[in-house]
Amino acid sequence: MDGLITHENMMQRQEKSVTAEAMVSRQAQEVQVAMLSAKRFPRDEYESYNRIMKSCERLSLAECAMYEYPKGGQKVTGPSIRLAEAIAQAWGNIDSGVVELEQRLGESTMMAYAWDLETNTRQAQIFTVKHSMKAKGAVKNLDDPRDIYELTANQGARRRRACILAVIPGDVVDAAVEKCKETIRKGQKEPLEDRIRKMLSIFHGEFQVSKDSVEKFIGCAAEAFSENDFIRLKSVYRSLRDNMAKREDFFEIQKPRSETDSPLNQEEGSDEADQG
Repeated sequence: MDGLITHENMMQRQEKSVTAEAMVSRQAQEVQVAMLSAKRFPRDEYESYNRIMKSCERLSLAECAMYEYPKGGQKVTGPSIRLAEAIAQAWGNIDSGVVELEQRLGESTMMAYAWDLETNTRQAQIFTVKHSMKAKGAVKNLDDPRDIYELTANQGARRRRACILAVIPGDVVDAAVEKCKETIRKGQKEPLEDRIRKMLSIFHGEFQVSKDSVEKFIGCAAEAFSENDFIRLKSVYRSLRDNMAKREDFFEIQKPRSETDSPLNQEEGSDEADQG
C-alpha cells in the first residue's frame, strides 16, 4: 500500500513538473513575441506622454491616484497602483505582473516584476508572504484559499507598483501626479468650504474622529484648509476605508472619560466621604 501511495505521489509530481515546464515554455515564447513587437513598433514618447496626461484628466482616476499611510512616525505618500497601471498602459510596451513561485509551510514565495520590452529594462522583487494576519491584537493563520489569494494579491500589488514606477521615467510619473492633482482641483463642483465640512462630518460619523483631531493632523484650523489639504484627507479616508491603517495612525484620539472620572461623580464621592 505504501509503495502504491509513493508511486502515485511520484506520478503527481511528474505531472506538475511537466505542466510547469510547459507553462514556462509558453510564457517564454509570449515574451519573445512581445519583445519583437516592441522593437517593431517602438513607442512615440511624445504621444505616450500625451496619453498619460489625457488619462490623468479623468476625475475617477485622479481621485485614487495617490496613497498615504503612516510608517515610523512619518507619513508615506506616493502614486497608487491604479495610477501606476494607467501610466504603464499609456506609456506602452510594458509587461508587469505578480507570480506565485511556490506555496508551502504556511507561506507563499511571490515575485512582482515590470519589464520595459522596448529598452529591456527590468525590475523584479521576490518576497515571502506568510499566510497569517493580525486581527484584534492576535495573529490568525489563514487556510481558506480565497483569503490567502487576497492577502498575496494585496502584498503583490504594492511590489508591482514599485516595479512599474522603477521602469517609467521619474519626470513622467511626477507630471502625472501633478496632473491628477490639477484634475481634482478643477473637477470639484462644490466650494472647498462645503467639501471640507462634509469630510469632517464623514470622519466624525464613520470613524469617530473629531474636528480637533483632524485640525491637529493638518496643522491648522479647518477654515484655513487648502485644496491640497483636502486631497490629503481624501487619501487618509481611503486608507481607513480600505483597512490599510487605523485612525490612531493618523489622529490623536482622546479617550472619553469614564463616569467615575467625571467631576460630578468626584463631587458626589467627596460629599459622601464628608457625610461619613
